[in-house]
Amino acid sequence: MDFMRLLKSLEELLYELASWLVFYPMTMWRTLRRPQAMMRYADVELADDVAEQYTDTLSPPLFLLITLLIAHGFELALVRQETPWAPPSFLASDANLLMFRAVAFSVFPLLMALALLRHRGIRIDRSTLKRPFYSQCYVAAPFALLASAGGLLTRIDTAETRLAGLALFGLATLWYLTVETRWFAKHLDLSLPRAAFKVTVILFEGLVATLLAGAAIAYGLADA
Repeated sequence: MDFMRLLKSLEELLYELASWLVFYPMTMWRTLRRPQAMMRYADVELADDVAEQYTDTLSPPLFLLITLLIAHGFELALVRQETPWAPPSFLASDANLLMFRAVAFSVFPLLMALALLRHRGIRIDRSTLKRPFYSQCYVAAPFALLASAGGLLTRIDTAETRLAGLALFGLATLWYLTVETRWFAKHLDLSLPRAAFKVTVILFEGLVATLLAGAAIAYGLADA
């Protein structure tokens, strides 16, 4: 019986992994094409029973995590071959580096979700935070992929690739800023300038938090 349960678990795991090949590009396309609709979709799906949630897409946190795995794979396949990189000892492990990236890019949807709740005067707890965080993860994934790709290109030692990397990072930031500005303006009843200012501040806070975390690892843990 234990062996049969193991086989059944392996079957389900294999199907789940294979289904990502269909639902990941589908989720990415829908998010790029209609980001506002996907954020609303994330809110609605959480109200369903667990078995009925996200049946035709990937769940938002999983979508973000797979995106970071893809970005990490690009680095392993391309950039490290072109420009060997000596990371801090804590990040020398691919698992630790991937975990750091997951935490770093989850800061942005977390800060956006917190800002939404605070503006609405909603008490922050694990229950109230989950819905806006999930919706924010959808649009954070394309931003993470494009920003990571831009960052990787800047590490290749040619002027053209560095310029292309900066342009790609700028495009990712502009897309993310535009999507979030429209979302804040609509759901918090703000004017577009006020929403843009609020989102810019949050984005800056996220970048600062990520840089500080990276510096702490690079200079703190490396010397420990």
